[in-house]
Amino acid sequence: RGEADLFIFPGYEFKVVNAMLTYFHLPKSTLLMLVSAFASRPATLQAYQHAVEERYRFYSYGDCMLIF
Repeated sequence: RGEADLFIFPGYEFKVVNAMLTYFHLPKSTLLMLVSAFASRPATLQAYQHAVEERYRFYSYGDCMLIF
């Protein structure tokens, strides 16, 4: 039906959502960029560091996080 040329990256101002439920994404993925835009890059890096230290499971069938 069409396509979008919007790419959401850190600094994007979200206007509708105030929370996000998502899993831990692959490095260098567009979904990780979306999480970084929503939560900020430093907060995302801190969450991922904690996940690695605590041995959370990553990717589609792993653990998830609620960001608000």
